[in-house]
Amino acid sequence: MRPMRAHRRRDTDSICVPTNCNWLRLLPDFAVMSAAKTDPDTAENARYRLDEQVGYLLRRAQQRHLAIFSSLLPDFTPTQFAALAKLAESGPLSQNELGRHASMDAATIKGVVDRLRKRGLIATRRDGRDQRRIYLSLSPEGEREYRAAAAKAVEITARTVAGLNDAEHTQLIDLLKKLT
Repeated sequence: MRPMRAHRRRDTDSICVPTNCNWLRLLPDFAVMSAAKTDPDTAENARYRLDEQVGYLLRRAQQRHLAIFSSLLPDFTPTQFAALAKLAESGPLSQNELGRHASMDAATIKGVVDRLRKRGLIATRRDGRDQRRIYLSLSPEGEREYRAAAAKAVEITARTVAGLNDAEHTQLIDLLKKLT
């Protein structure tokens, strides 16, 4: 029987080490995390409160926003609407450009574009100089659907930030832009 060795998992930055019948996942900062786990009186443990963590709060805010979004725009996913909005703002774009403008990776934007094209909301045309390049734009139906959805999108934002005054809303947008 050949000896078992540690190996790096492809889907994460963790390392798997075989131990008896289960796998122990060792994270890069294992020693630091291990010390924090064993010493409950460390300053880090005393300060950590999940309800005060930016990632947790952003996720909760996103969940609220997505619930509002799906109730007002049930025919679109947020990524589909973002693609339509970017095409409406920018005009014709290649699929790659649209993905960059809408902050989507190549696989995601391909699926989004395929679904919108099947619904007749996106039109395609080949570049006159480079026949390999295809430009995407809103079809006439896509323009109509986008205009109707954009009015609802304004309401979605208003409901999402309903607990904020105008200055707080502006500050939130500015802070989120700084983080992205």
